[in-house]
Amino acid sequence: MLAARGTRRMSTGLRGVGTYDGLKENHFLIEGGKPKWIPIAASLSAVLGLALLSSFAFFIWRKRNSRDNEDSQEVQLLDLRGGNFVNEYPSNDFQGETVERSQEFPSIRLDIINAATKHFCDENKLGEGGFGPVYKGTLADGKEIAVKRLSRTSGQGLLEFKNEVMLIARLQHRNLVRLLGCCMEDNETLLVYEYMPNRSLDVYLFDSSLSVQLDWQRRFSIIIGIARGIVYLHEDSRLRIIHRDLKASNILLDGEMNPKISDFGMARIFSVNQTEANTNRVVGTYGYMAPEYAMEGLFSIKSDVFSFGVLLLEIISGKKNNRFYLYEHCESLLTFAWNLWSQGQGMQLIDPQLVQSCVEFEVLKCIHIGLLCVQKDPVDRPTMSSVILMLGSENLTLPKPTEPAFFVGRVVAESATPSADNNVCSANEVTLSNVSPR
Repeated sequence: MLAARGTRRMSTGLRGVGTYDGLKENHFLIEGGKPKWIPIAASLSAVLGLALLSSFAFFIWRKRNSRDNEDSQEVQLLDLRGGNFVNEYPSNDFQGETVERSQEFPSIRLDIINAATKHFCDENKLGEGGFGPVYKGTLADGKEIAVKRLSRTSGQGLLEFKNEVMLIARLQHRNLVRLLGCCMEDNETLLVYEYMPNRSLDVYLFDSSLSVQLDWQRRFSIIIGIARGIVYLHEDSRLRIIHRDLKASNILLDGEMNPKISDFGMARIFSVNQTEANTNRVVGTYGYMAPEYAMEGLFSIKSDVFSFGVLLLEIISGKKNNRFYLYEHCESLLTFAWNLWSQGQGMQLIDPQLVQSCVEFEVLKCIHIGLLCVQKDPVDRPTMSSVILMLGSENLTLPKPTEPAFFVGRVVAESATPSADNNVCSANEVTLSNVSPR
């Protein structure tokens, strides 16, 4: 038995050696008599199939997600029609209107805007307003755009965005800036406008080195263009719009220096028969707000007329109203202009840059119209259609304006211990309150 066992062990050992010697090159292909490549091939096939299935699933998910994002964006934009506007923007303002998704709320993909602005790089930044920073961009076809980007810290930015989308997308006029599209994607809120190469009116008007480019004929043309744009808002568009923030920095200039009214974030819609409204949230810019609006929250088309009057006097004088303050006489630009005009010295108001190019009759007429627009009582102010008529007429007799009641240009802080040497005063001896400037 021992011999047999030994023989069996040797036989096993010899069989093992023989197998190794005979199939040495097939060691990794044969194991226990079964081909080793079968499980390996099966594993590779499973991995490859799983990879293909995953890729297909990812493709389907990405396509569906992209479509959902687009649909979600359109839904959000359409929802702006009935959005929450702090009880100031009733949804019935748009009753009876049909909204065409592709035309009323054009959307532009974020990747296109990122490429155009080079991911909002600082070198493309044009400026910053109440909404947030504004960037210049260039689309793939070479078209230049301006992109407003909602600031993450802006308290009123979303409200302004809703207002802009609701209003300016429906307005078309050569003296209104054109909205090209908007974007709500990846926590970005963007408005895309046509690019204005000559920036805003205040850049030229209040810079002595640039104001020389605005001779009288250019300024007179700008005045008429602004007036036409406001008439469209008040009377000719399908919506009756009160802008509420007309000022030099919101007048943009195209390549030919034509004016275009911009920034409708503060605008309000009026019904056909509505004449005025009241708000608890006074918004706007010091120096341009009508007195009844700044003090009582009352606004109407005559509020815009007041702002236009201030802007008109600024264009003529080259001086900014909320920086013009004569401490000795407690005068604003408005009362200063009225005093010069009433004394027959209106030409002393003009910007020195205009001396060579101005037409005296037109300058005096514009000063007269400006003073009519800034009168205290809104009833006494002309409508913008009347302003257009007055600007274009050479024989029309204009009514005599009254003195501007007071200066709504800044908050005047009263000293806790007033002294006789304190020269700072307010024109009506009161301090403005409950005003929210931009």
